Amino acid sequence: MGIGKGTTARAFSKKYGTYIIDTDDLIESKENKEVKKIFKKKGEAYFREQEQATADWIETSVSGTFISCGGGFYKVNNLKKLGTVVLLDASFEWIHNRLKTAKNAKNKLAKRPLFSQEKEAKKLYAEREKAYKKLADVVVDVENLSLDEQLAFIAKKCM
Repeated sequence: MGIGKGTTARAFSKKYGTYIIDTDDLIESKENKEVKKIFKKKGEAYFREQEQATADWIETSVSGTFISCGGGFYKVNNLKKLGTVVLLDASFEWIHNRLKTAKNAKNKLAKRPLFSQEKEAKKLYAEREKAYKKLADVVVDVENLSLDEQLAFIAKKCM
C-alpha cells in the first residue's frame, strides 16, 4: 500500500510495450465508486470479496498482461495461478515518507483508508510483508534502485 505499484506498472508498460491492468481500478470501474468510498459504504469484507471476484475473472480471462494488485490482494486464494508474483519491497518508514512528501500527499493519503492511523498501518504492513514475501516469485528493492533499475530487474526476471 503506497509503495508505487501503479507508478511502476505504468512505467513498465510504457518502456516495454506491455499491457497492464490495476485490480483496484477494475473494482472501482465495476462498482462505479472509488476504493475509499467502497470501504466507507460497504466495508472491507465486501471489498475483499470484490478482489476475489476480480482475481477469478483475471484467472479465466486475462493472459500476457502485467497486473498491478491492491495491497490486500495477497489474500485472494488463486494469486499464484495468475502469474509471476512480483513484490515491490521497502520499509514502512520509506513508504510513509514517500506518501507524506509527494506533491499530492493529501490525496495519496486520503486514497488509502487503511493508512489513516499510523500504528494500525504499521501492523498491517508487518502482516502483509510476511505474507507477500512468502508468495513472491521476485522481490524488488525499491528503496535502493531507481525506477529504471527496478524496471530492468523486473524485465530480466519476468520476460
